[in-house]
Amino acid sequence: MLKLGFIKSSACRFSPSIINLSPYSSFSPKQAISFAVRSQMGSFTTLSQSSSRLLFRQLFEKESSTYTYLLADSSHPDKPALLIDPVDRTVDRDLNLVRELGLKLIYAINTHVHADHITGTGLIKGKVPGVKSVISKASGSKADVFVEPGDKISFGDLFLEVRATPGHTVGCVTYVTGDGPDQPQPRMAFTGDTLLIRGCGRTDFQGGSSEQLYKSVHSQIFTLPKGTLLYPAHDYKGFTVTTVGEEMVYNPRLTKDEDTFRSIMQNLNLPYPKMIDVAVPANLVCGLQDLESKAN
Repeated sequence: MLKLGFIKSSACRFSPSIINLSPYSSFSPKQAISFAVRSQMGSFTTLSQSSSRLLFRQLFEKESSTYTYLLADSSHPDKPALLIDPVDRTVDRDLNLVRELGLKLIYAINTHVHADHITGTGLIKGKVPGVKSVISKASGSKADVFVEPGDKISFGDLFLEVRATPGHTVGCVTYVTGDGPDQPQPRMAFTGDTLLIRGCGRTDFQGGSSEQLYKSVHSQIFTLPKGTLLYPAHDYKGFTVTTVGEEMVYNPRLTKDEDTFRSIMQNLNLPYPKMIDVAVPANLVCGLQDLESKAN
């Protein structure tokens, strides 16, 4: 396991509450699915005594339909916070929110090297001294901190566990909230483009593999408790959140056997991503393209 300073061994577009999850953690899988579905029809507020310290916001960037997630330990004196998958176009909005909530941003994290937008990490680092960029070592990208499977990213007394979920790209990871009585319940997983609500990321570029993606989801995400809340990097139909149990029943691709899934992915016939030729080179330096060009 990597040992660095940070490592410890919804129909609404903006989720406005401090997370509080205890009633939901006692639900059966069927009740949990029903609860999540109802939540997507109104403003989504997850309700645990042990989770009251987690401040959580879900933010949306409309051009690329990207979700950015803000998490903070609100009970810690410093209120340390992190952003998952920030977008360059909405950096000012996100940082204004961080300031308004009195948080101290310490990490800007990516789930993978994105092809549909430029990460906001570089801009954030220029505006907030001390913020560290984070991405998986397998991504081949540049960053301040590289994570590997099993690493834990600590912010205050809370942490995210790193799970390798390649398939959409070779370096995709899923960040999962900690498992323990002092961590938010039910657990939350930020799946990037690996698992979407009723879908998954494409596998026809950036070293993608349908076989690898299928194995990643079934071994690293579907093995989480069925009530685990899943937050993807994108949604194109207005959904904001799902659960493990829900996707195991209703995902039209990943409920199929592996051969059928592979056939589905091979016949999607998706257009060439319009931002890929700009976004990927920039994101391979984890949003630090301006600093990279100056250095050269």
